[in-house]
Amino acid sequence: MDFFALRFDIGSKPNSPLGFAEHKADGFIIKSVSFQTPYPTNSFGFTGNNISWSNSAMRVRFNENPRDVSERAARGFENVNCKYQRAMDLGSYVSILRESISMRYPLLGKQVHVHILKSLINPEVVLLNNLVNMYTKCGFLENARRVFDKMPERNIVSWTILIMAYAQDGVREEALKLFGQMQREGIKMDQLIFSSVLKACTDIRDLQSGKQIFALIIKIGFELNVSVGNALVTLHAKCGSAEDACKVFDGMPDRNIVSWTAMLSGYAQNGLEEEAVSLFSEMLLASVKPNHFTFATVLQACTGKGCLEQAKKVHAHTIVTGFDSHVTVGNSLVSVYAKFGCIEDAYRVFNEIPERNIVSWNSMIGGYTQHGDGENAFRLFCQMQQEGTKPDEFTLASVLSVCATLAVLEQGKLVHAYIVKSGFEWNVAVVNALLTMYAKSGSIADAHRVFEKISDRNVVSWTAMIAGYSQYGSGKKALEIFRQMQFVGVKPNYITFVGVLSACSNEGLVGEGWHFFHCMTRDYGIKPGVEHYACMVDLLGRAGLLHEAKDFIKRMPVEPSALVWRNLLGACRIHGNVQMGKYTAARILEQEPYDVATYVMLSNIYAAAGRWYDVAEVRKLMKDRGVRKDPGQSWVEIKNKVHMFASGDRLHPQSEEIYAKLEELTMQIRKNGYVPNTHCVLHDVEEEQKEPILFHHSERLAIAFGLINTSAETPIRIVKNLRACDDCHTAIKFISQIVGREVVMRDINRFHHFNNGMCSCGDYW
Repeated sequence: MDFFALRFDIGSKPNSPLGFAEHKADGFIIKSVSFQTPYPTNSFGFTGNNISWSNSAMRVRFNENPRDVSERAARGFENVNCKYQRAMDLGSYVSILRESISMRYPLLGKQVHVHILKSLINPEVVLLNNLVNMYTKCGFLENARRVFDKMPERNIVSWTILIMAYAQDGVREEALKLFGQMQREGIKMDQLIFSSVLKACTDIRDLQSGKQIFALIIKIGFELNVSVGNALVTLHAKCGSAEDACKVFDGMPDRNIVSWTAMLSGYAQNGLEEEAVSLFSEMLLASVKPNHFTFATVLQACTGKGCLEQAKKVHAHTIVTGFDSHVTVGNSLVSVYAKFGCIEDAYRVFNEIPERNIVSWNSMIGGYTQHGDGENAFRLFCQMQQEGTKPDEFTLASVLSVCATLAVLEQGKLVHAYIVKSGFEWNVAVVNALLTMYAKSGSIADAHRVFEKISDRNVVSWTAMIAGYSQYGSGKKALEIFRQMQFVGVKPNYITFVGVLSACSNEGLVGEGWHFFHCMTRDYGIKPGVEHYACMVDLLGRAGLLHEAKDFIKRMPVEPSALVWRNLLGACRIHGNVQMGKYTAARILEQEPYDVATYVMLSNIYAAAGRWYDVAEVRKLMKDRGVRKDPGQSWVEIKNKVHMFASGDRLHPQSEEIYAKLEELTMQIRKNGYVPNTHCVLHDVEEEQKEPILFHHSERLAIAFGLINTSAETPIRIVKNLRACDDCHTAIKFISQIVGREVVMRDINRFHHFNNGMCSCGDYW
């Protein structure tokens, strides 16, 4: 039992000079503390009665037995012959107040306060400063302020204690107000005061007030010592004024390692990575020894600059100086190597960190997540728990991101179970990630259930649900969610409108698309970005309005990106417009000459039109430029294991069963009216060769495997790395009807939910 209750009962205990009485509860001895009342109120605004009753329900955590704490407090009074009728000497009061801070035992300090109220008419300022300090250190800022406000005399220490407490506790505005009051009363400043108020300015990013304080420092001729100089460098750097931070740094007569690290951090935070790396070299030449914060900062700068070699040099320096084993440096190295794609190096550093913390695990799991290595991300997720480190919201968001990317729903459900068990179901960031995982895994019903349970939905929650329905092919439902969002008063953001316009595109809602495109600027002041323009081109192009889409691109106020042109090229493929497709592909390749998707789409446009000479030319161009097409692959998750298939794949252990099942399915769907669309075979082969190619596409292999290895009521969920072909789309509709199973397929563009011979996309894709 970690906690025990302290009750304060009013009334005297004649057998206890301190008013302590013992009671047993749950195996612990609990102390009831009592004071004689009433006490007269004095100039400090407290009575014994107020102090006792203000703590009547206080619960305190101790690392030792409550009996030991209370008895030690009692001995402190007994050692100085403390009686309620006798005052102690100043040193005794101060000693006990400091003891209450060291023990984290505010009750003892409050007992001293009561004793001061009873025994002293005019306490010395030193004693009252210690009383204020005790309250601030024990977390009772209001009590500290009451004592401070009633002090008949204050010195620089009084002001410093309270201003530092406000600055450190995050009450920055109050710290600045108190500083202003101090100025008006003509109190002489010192370095601690200036450092504290500058820190407060930094925390609230109040550069203007910070500059006024700097001007005051210069005006009164205060020597710019290291502490104040460091605070000024940090203030300017964190407020985005790296140039002014540098001026302060250059003007400092003395610097320490904190000065150099603050300036390094300022450069890194403001995107001046080259300056940061250069300053680090200058620091080494000046024989200043870096510490772990310095190394972590310069490694951050190396990451931003994209300089792997420089990061390796810094790593070597950490080994020489012995800082490579420090957890902060190790975490930075893991993050740097992971961001550069050097996952093996990142893992080697991770393994060598002697005492890993949650940041270590998150950095490594995040590295695996960024590079699509879900298996190792999950392995570390399990390992960290086995080693006694509890995942936090960042860990859970990372593993849920892996689940979403790979669409591994069963793994995602295991993480969901952990979230519920560990109490993270009330964390909005985690629940938003959970919602996204379900939506991207094709389980839109589960995503909506999670959404409905979020009591305090933010813009991310609404946007994730809109995007989920949009990708699922339920554009009208996505727009319904958007209108609910508007009704409850949540303001949509840039990303929200990407989801809304995508929903319009997926449903072919041209009029609604134009309405939302204009209202984002008119009603919400959001300037359209390249993603919004790309959505509009996709909307117009899919609807067959190719020339309108092309004219829209020409009228764009910004240079059209490859993404915008790529959406028009996709529309050209759908509607078979060869000339516009050729023109559009040329625009894309001007910007991205090695974009494989553009070559493939152009080749497919030519192939669909029977222009095999042009197909050969495109493929020759790809070969000359070293561009290789990714093979079509599909995967399905069965019993927490992912099974991958390629077109015509016979490597799977159940290959014979899979092909037998496919042959059976093909015969059944033919009887139900399926006719193969051989135009989908974009290869120059004989007609009789085209059907076997269609029948052995990777998505069909994955579905056959799923049907063999799951129970009759289980939906089949597959993922394909490319766009599904039209013939497979038709075949899967027939398959869902004859086997009576739901099939959810996520291709590179969207979800298709097949059920009873129908698809959620309504064949508009």
